[in-house]
Amino acid sequence: MSGAAFSETAEIHDECGVFGLWSPERTALAHLVYSGLFALQHRGQESAGIVINDDGVFHSCRGPGLVSEVFSGEHFASLGPGKIAVGHVRYATTGTDSRRNIQPLLINHRKGVMALAHNGNLTNCGPLRDELEEAGAIFHSTTDSEVIAYRIVRERLRTDSIEEAAAAAMKTLEGAYSLVIASPSKLTAVRDPFGFRPLCIGRRPDGMIVFASESCALDAVGAAFVRDVLPGEIVTADENGLRSDTRFCGRKPRRLCVFEYIYFARPDSVIDGSSVCLARQQAGAFLAEQHPVEADVVIGVPDSGLDAALGYAAASGIPYAIGFTKNKYIGRTFIAPTQDERESGVELKLNPIRSVVEGKRIVLIDDSIVRGTTSRRIVERLRLAGAAAIHMRVSAPPFVAPCYYGTDIDSTDRLIANHHSVSEIGESIGADSLGYLSLENARLLTGRDSGFCTACFGGGYPTSVPAEGEKDRFEHKIHDEA
Repeated sequence: MSGAAFSETAEIHDECGVFGLWSPERTALAHLVYSGLFALQHRGQESAGIVINDDGVFHSCRGPGLVSEVFSGEHFASLGPGKIAVGHVRYATTGTDSRRNIQPLLINHRKGVMALAHNGNLTNCGPLRDELEEAGAIFHSTTDSEVIAYRIVRERLRTDSIEEAAAAAMKTLEGAYSLVIASPSKLTAVRDPFGFRPLCIGRRPDGMIVFASESCALDAVGAAFVRDVLPGEIVTADENGLRSDTRFCGRKPRRLCVFEYIYFARPDSVIDGSSVCLARQQAGAFLAEQHPVEADVVIGVPDSGLDAALGYAAASGIPYAIGFTKNKYIGRTFIAPTQDERESGVELKLNPIRSVVEGKRIVLIDDSIVRGTTSRRIVERLRLAGAAAIHMRVSAPPFVAPCYYGTDIDSTDRLIANHHSVSEIGESIGADSLGYLSLENARLLTGRDSGFCTACFGGGYPTSVPAEGEKDRFEHKIHDEA
């Protein structure tokens, strides 16, 4: 998949979304992949791509921008029918957001063509790429996804199937990877042994098999949820049906990213058997227990703070209200040329509803505080709207460590919790009080200790991690004009 440097907007960015379809009959698939990717748009807004496999002939449509911007016009219409399709929406976490890094990746090799879509981030990308380059591989992108593709293709040239090639490659890959792979006659899904990133299976009434990052994408194409791909599992759909290779299952402890429940995933998704919406409400209930306060109303910061606010209100007995209007035309990736303009994006994106907040003691729920810039602007807006007191509660623990598994948290220096106490952060953002979700309760969001990865909250890394500066080490090798 793929890290850009830490966001100037001080927001946490999504990783990527993957989607795949296998059809028992040759038919038009592009519109279904479009629908699936549209449902996954929250996972990446920098670029999108679709590849259709029509009896071994691969047609692609890829470009920078939102799904609705990329897939329009004659190019999209020219994709044509097929039996296998792969789609991807991207936010860069390794490699920049340039055109050369847009997925799905297409690789031609002696045994055919392979299209690969990746969500996650390898922690041993550097050594693997060095090894491949020394063996003669020529890279066209700066993403770790191309490293994965090359490893699988190299194994495919000496094995009898794409499943065997993927299994051989998995022995060398470290870190987070949920993959959807189209080969000439098969659609294959692969999830790393830790299960860092989600991946699920669905089936349509017409027999189509669907692989997707989240179950909300299954709903978007009329597919019934079958089950999640297990950590370490390789699942294949082809003319012989759906089959599974579980040789790597259970070799590692489950480590699904807890931030999938706190922020990344859509609230209507179910991941590894647990509702995202209910997990966020549980976070709010935990906050009410940990950090009670006398207040008049509970409001959430759209969008991922809303369910946690409902949970806080229900547990505390303080009324819940919608406290902000949100401009639908400014997304998570609002871009402006200067820092002042970037920060003013808060004013453009969110506006308090004065009749709800004026004269009220407010419990304000948000999903995270990174540098504090965005939180400070939101608190300022509430003060201007007449709020009498603002008690901020955060439905995640403080960020104290970089993430190496697909989130763009890569600098401890820019994390406010590493330099200030909770009371100092509260004072900095202008809140009357501040409370974070505890690490212990973050691990219990689904009603049990699910073995989440909580490394960014100081919970320890499940794998070895790359050296400092490793993340973008290949960027200097290629410079795009566009």
